[in-house]
Amino acid sequence: MLFARLLAALAVVTLCSCAGWQRSSTRLQGVRTTAYTHTEADHIIYGPRTALGGRLRYDKVRSAAADWSVYPVGTLFQIEGSPYIYQVDDYGSALVGTNTIDIYQPTKAHMNAWGVRHVNIKVLKWGSRAQSLAILKQRQSYGHVRQMYQRLLRG
Repeated sequence: MLFARLLAALAVVTLCSCAGWQRSSTRLQGVRTTAYTHTEADHIIYGPRTALGGRLRYDKVRSAAADWSVYPVGTLFQIEGSPYIYQVDDYGSALVGTNTIDIYQPTKAHMNAWGVRHVNIKVLKWGSRAQSLAILKQRQSYGHVRQMYQRLLRG
């Protein structure tokens, strides 16, 4: 009986720690990344602009898009082995629910060269869930935005 209780307690602790791994860790392994550029057909209408309205960046700090319910707006991270810092300042409908980060590239050639990579990242600073909610609240006419908003509300 005592062994069964200990086993049940261990299972609960294990499940809880797995559910919250992204919030408690600063190093994430095997994160799926893809790439996008502002000249892709589905991005042309937005031009070189982020979801925040600023310009997509490709310098020391680079733009990245993600599901804001996983990586809130403003999240800063570094890809292991890279000198660049990335900031989540964009989102995309194809990213919602995938745990994928889309890395901004200035050209289609750069985008295609990136392809799909599984990388280790170091989260330097988690973004703001409150700011993500405030921005997404105004844009809920889009299904993917509504999904992110609802997931953020559930915490």
